Amino acid sequence: MMKRLPIWVLCGLLLGCQPHAYVTLRGYAQGGEYAVKYNPDGCRVSAGQVQSAIDSILTLIDTTLSGYNKNSILSRRNAGEDVPTNRCFDEILAISRACKKLTDGAFDVAAAPLFDIWGFGFTADSLPSPAAIERAMAECREGKKLNFNAIAQGYTCDKIAAYLHSVGVHDMLVDLGEIYCEGLNPNWKEWSIGIDTPEDGNETPGAKISGIWKSDGAPHGIVTSGNYRKFYIRDGRKYAHTIDPRTGYPVTHNLLSATVVAATATRADALATYFMVIGFEEAKKFVESNDGVEACLITDSEIWKSANF
Repeated sequence: MMKRLPIWVLCGLLLGCQPHAYVTLRGYAQGGEYAVKYNPDGCRVSAGQVQSAIDSILTLIDTTLSGYNKNSILSRRNAGEDVPTNRCFDEILAISRACKKLTDGAFDVAAAPLFDIWGFGFTADSLPSPAAIERAMAECREGKKLNFNAIAQGYTCDKIAAYLHSVGVHDMLVDLGEIYCEGLNPNWKEWSIGIDTPEDGNETPGAKISGIWKSDGAPHGIVTSGNYRKFYIRDGRKYAHTIDPRTGYPVTHNLLSATVVAATATRADALATYFMVIGFEEAKKFVESNDGVEACLITDSEIWKSANF
């Protein structure tokens, strides 16, 4: 359903440390595999009940927000049907609108027509004419067609984490490509996340990394967005999947990936997309002027990390 992101979990063995018996639940959702790891101590329900609840959350997200499920609320709404929404849809739409305001329009879920005509949305078109871009921009302003791909996976992580909290779990990692983590890992250490090197051909998460983020045990969302795995080349020119909703065109700056740490995976997801739109210098300024946001920004010539990353 959603974009897959270049981050992976490091679970190395520590000599002299006996791993704790965490529960690991795995499955398939949103276009890839997911993994949920948690400490069962204090959990008030069985692992089977947790799995059932996670599956229900994933089903709710799919039937509400997926642009690939033709029967979802989003797909039916985008097709022009007058369909009732639900709490999930209304909540993520409100969050998305707040993010649009925060970013002065650089993050905009109403930019679905642009993603479609460039071949990165729910259709297979590409290399649109200037006239087609103008028409798509007009449709974006109408807000009749939405695409939640830039925020839905982070939102899903937070929903699963909220459920785990509700049943007494404190140590957890929720990995849907985007990540939410809290507490300690099975080796009684803080969680560590590797950041993939953003270069063409690096398609295997963890095969080559450019850094490691280590948590402090507090609740965090950590999300990476990048332009090196989803693009196409026409007439010798590379067209990245990050579209600037303000111009209607793919970005051309040298920021290759942005890894963002925030209090929630939803916020980290939206900001990672925002940073890929605005580029290195503006993203760096945002991080340095906003408490509670840390980042690792990788360009074609440097790796920059905020002070507390």
